Amino acid sequence: MAVTPNLVPASVGAVSGLATALAGAPWWGVAICLLLSLVATAIQTVFPQDSSDRLTWWTDRREHRTRRAATRADGRGR
Repeated sequence: MAVTPNLVPASVGAVSGLATALAGAPWWGVAICLLLSLVATAIQTVFPQDSSDRLTWWTDRREHRTRRAATRADGRGR
C-alpha cells in the first residue's frame, strides 16, 4: 500500500486559514466548517488514493463481506 504523507501540517494550516476566514461568524458555523474540514482530511487518510491500491482495497472488502455473509448463513456467526 502507498505511504501516506503526514497530513498534520496541512490540516493545521487549513484549520488556521479557516478560522481566519470565519472571524466574526457564529460559533456553530465555525464548528461545522471545522468538523467538515477534519472529516475530509480523515477520509483522504483512510481511503487509498492510488488507483491500484483502491482496487485492492475494494477487492479485499468484497471478499471480507462475502466470507462474513457465508459465516452468518452457516450459523457460525453472531
